[in-house]
Amino acid sequence: MSRFVRSLYRSARIANDIDTLASGNPKRISRRAKNKLVGRALGRSGFWRFLWR
Repeated sequence: MSRFVRSLYRSARIANDIDTLASGNPKRISRRAKNKLVGRALGRSGFWRFLWR
């Protein structure tokens, strides 16, 4: 079941990325890219694991 939920969540995130890119709004696109980069950096540093421990 968790694999199904994970795939639904991932699909929703991809759909939101596509929607953001399709909007053509440069501020929205740059904000989305920045948020993804910050989130990935925090994930790689172990911050989320530390936070939810």
